[in-house]
Amino acid sequence: MTERLEAGGEEMHKTLADTETAERFITEKRIGDRIRRLRLKKSMGLVELGKHTGLSASFLSQLETGRVVPTLRNLARIAMVFSKDLSYFFENEPAAMFRVHRKKERVRMPQTGAEPPTYTFESLGYMVPDRHMDPYFAEFVPLAAHVEPKSHVHTGFEFLYVLAGELALRHGDQEALLEAGDAVYFDAGTPHSYRCVGNRPSQAVIVTMHQAPAVQPLPLRTPSTAVPARPALVPPLKASGSRHGTGT
Repeated sequence: MTERLEAGGEEMHKTLADTETAERFITEKRIGDRIRRLRLKKSMGLVELGKHTGLSASFLSQLETGRVVPTLRNLARIAMVFSKDLSYFFENEPAAMFRVHRKKERVRMPQTGAEPPTYTFESLGYMVPDRHMDPYFAEFVPLAAHVEPKSHVHTGFEFLYVLAGELALRHGDQEALLEAGDAVYFDAGTPHSYRCVGNRPSQAVIVTMHQAPAVQPLPLRTPSTAVPARPALVPPLKASGSRHGTGT
């Protein structure tokens, strides 16, 4: 009798341990948060999600807040609604991007391909892999009157905010004089150049976004009117000596 109680106690202990492990696993994977993000991304309420999954809104609410442990069957139902694989809820989430770039760690580089250079720059995002934008700190130096700034182009768009001094920005056929506090956003696919105005260097923060231009749809062709083919000319038949084509 004692052995059976001990065995039963051991079995109960294992069951409780497995439940705790499962709950801890659910908490670490933040499954409830993932479900809630999917639902809100689709602007879907709990009642609507319940209709698609056959689960009650109250159960889904408890699921999102981590008060209940979901079964694989319930997760599969939810995954199908959002066109996700079941493994989506168990994969490790990528760490949120957070990078600090200290001033003392940055490297100042001169403008490339220009002599003398119009400006020097420091990358403010060089430690970020696969970044979607490139932020820079730029300092523009005064140029001699006879020196023409070199224009350049690149894909995407550019944002510039003047921190100090005055800066002349040429964009295609347009030119704007920018002062401290002014900002400009423009298409970087158009030739553009910068020129420091005055005897003191000007400073700015520049952000470039390297987006490929959108593919323009091809214009629809107007169906051309078919010109009927001209019938082939049939040469006249030669006269014969008999109606039946036999010679005399």
